[in-house]
Amino acid sequence: MPTPVKMPHMGESVAEGTIAKWLKAEGEAVAKDEPLVEVTSDKVDYEIPAPAAGRVARILVREGQTVAVGAELAVIEETERAAAGPPAPEPEAVLAEPSAEVAAPRAAPAGLVAPAPLPLSPVRRGERKITPVVARLAEQHGLDLDQLEGTGIGGRVTKRDVLAHLEGGRPPAVAEARPVEREARPSPAAPIRPAEPVPAARPSERPPARAPAREAPVDEPVEAVPLTGMRRAIAEHMAESVRTAAHVTTVAEVDLTRLVAFRERHKKEFEEQEGFSLTYLPFIVRATVTALKEYPGLNASLEGDRLLLKKYYHIGIAVALDWGLIVPVIRHADRLDIRGLARAIHDLAERARTRQLAAEETRGGTFSITNPGVYGAVLSTPIIHQPQAAILGVEAIRKTPAVRDEQIVIRSLMYLCLSYDHRIVDGATAVQFLQAIRRRLESPLELIL
Repeated sequence: MPTPVKMPHMGESVAEGTIAKWLKAEGEAVAKDEPLVEVTSDKVDYEIPAPAAGRVARILVREGQTVAVGAELAVIEETERAAAGPPAPEPEAVLAEPSAEVAAPRAAPAGLVAPAPLPLSPVRRGERKITPVVARLAEQHGLDLDQLEGTGIGGRVTKRDVLAHLEGGRPPAVAEARPVEREARPSPAAPIRPAEPVPAARPSERPPARAPAREAPVDEPVEAVPLTGMRRAIAEHMAESVRTAAHVTTVAEVDLTRLVAFRERHKKEFEEQEGFSLTYLPFIVRATVTALKEYPGLNASLEGDRLLLKKYYHIGIAVALDWGLIVPVIRHADRLDIRGLARAIHDLAERARTRQLAAEETRGGTFSITNPGVYGAVLSTPIIHQPQAAILGVEAIRKTPAVRDEQIVIRSLMYLCLSYDHRIVDGATAVQFLQAIRRRLESPLELIL
């Protein structure tokens, strides 16, 4: 039988993915486990291997389209059947570009018979298929999804459709009230009622008119660069986090003079033994995990009216890529010493940059750490990686004058910036958590013993 290629599960809270690039065309031969298609989401960018050897009989989803987890992407005709030729196409399985003809029907005005759905449309009002993310956004913002134009498969409303509706400054969609047209016949089950007048919109409520597009002057060149699948996914994920969490950022100054001296003494020996450089990040991760055990509210997530306190410590480490950002996870980081954490961080970062991460390695994080200081950043306000409660930003280490014992001395100082969800964590707890990390980093031997 033909073997379907399906969109795999790509991580916690990820309900859909975008086809970035097909590596095989229809009719081409493919070996089992050979990379077939590149897929992106807000958490991972990786290749889907062919589940069987044979020939690519059909490609059902084009590049740039976003589909739900579990959706069929292609069909492979296995080797022993390849000579029999392609199977007869099934029209209902082939995905077409969304259009007005296949979009979900709008609600009929009061007193009118709703038009029957078009034959090609698999979506009907009242039985529209949506993802949990779309359902949550609709509930939070009071949206009527039946009144949104969907760009997903068969007119499905996607997260991108909802975000575009919200960010465009439009009010939540509601059914329009229109006068009854003379040509329409009333439905026996729905007697005609006079249409209520629609109140005129106030001038302040009208969306601002866009200025007409003007042709760019010759001396003001503009290059239009289309967003990649990963860039679009990151944009959506970050915007959703800001809308969801009550972001607050607290900053603590840390004196790393002792830790800097310790690393200088041992970095050469470490590199000879391990084959890579010893950074400050393993020490920061270990200090953070120890502090999380003291303040469990930072290692938590909010689910409805329940606060889930995680008793395990999966630490996400943000890795900057040439084409975006990814957050692989160190699982059970509390079970690793400094050397073990250094190995785990180096391994995940290297495989992230060479696209060798598995989807499982980017999900399940309970707390995240980002390190803009490696690029020279001094202060930042990182965005929380949903559904976590907080994220720690590690800034640059600078030699700075400081007062110690009534004297001005040169010390190696660094800022730690904690962004947290104020729905979960109070300000006093956040400050105490940062101070717990600071104390441990300023006494590095405690992190090693």
